[in-house]
Amino acid sequence: MEQFKIIRIIAFATLILGLISLAASAFYASSILVFIGLGLTFWGAILLYITPTKHVKLELLNATARSTIANIEKLIANTQSSGKGIYLPPKYLEDPESSLIFIPAEADQTLPKPEEIAEEKLYSEKPKGMFLMPPGLALSKMWEKTFGTSLTRTDLNYLQYNLPKLFIKTLKIAKDIDVKKESNTVTIAITKHVFNEICQETRKHQKTHESIGCPLCSALACALAKATGKPVTIEKEEQDGETTRIQYRIMEDSKQQTK
Repeated sequence: MEQFKIIRIIAFATLILGLISLAASAFYASSILVFIGLGLTFWGAILLYITPTKHVKLELLNATARSTIANIEKLIANTQSSGKGIYLPPKYLEDPESSLIFIPAEADQTLPKPEEIAEEKLYSEKPKGMFLMPPGLALSKMWEKTFGTSLTRTDLNYLQYNLPKLFIKTLKIAKDIDVKKESNTVTIAITKHVFNEICQETRKHQKTHESIGCPLCSALACALAKATGKPVTIEKEEQDGETTRIQYRIMEDSKQQTK
């Protein structure tokens, strides 16, 4: 904030000096003062327009995420749900721009019908299970904002082409990312990413790790469900050196979830 104040003071001072130079150029009929005034006014306006982004230490974000993951673990354990979390596609939701996870009470259950799904509901009776907001929802929405489009208007090819640019060049949150599709399986490998610590923390919570995934895995699942328009599950997530490898399954609506 102190840096922000200093920049604004400099910007105002530059702008005022520019305006004074322009006024003086008219009085003294000086072309030199005109160029000086125009330059100072231009850069003063630019400095006022460009405001620095507020940065938060990654440790603070990780600390906040830990409590969320611990609460999810407790909730899943208390309901004794044993099925994998299913990231529902937009056509199942009242708000297609949102995301929702259905965690069945048991494996081998069919998906709930769209009329049985509501974001404000926690539990489902037919079939039995519960609905949760994905821990990676906000992160996936930030990606959409950066892309400048809703992922509901894209496809898997779009993600394969644009995720590397987003992660490596635009946001600089990973050294490398690779997206591969084979049949109904999508494997995403991310090397040296900034979410490594919170991913490690999630692995300590077995039910959350196996069913929902860490915030990064969850955000990618949200993106895949929107882009493909199909339900998505996180089949496996593992660490291989500095690379996190996540395997997703793209489900057919009519098919049951398998173990």
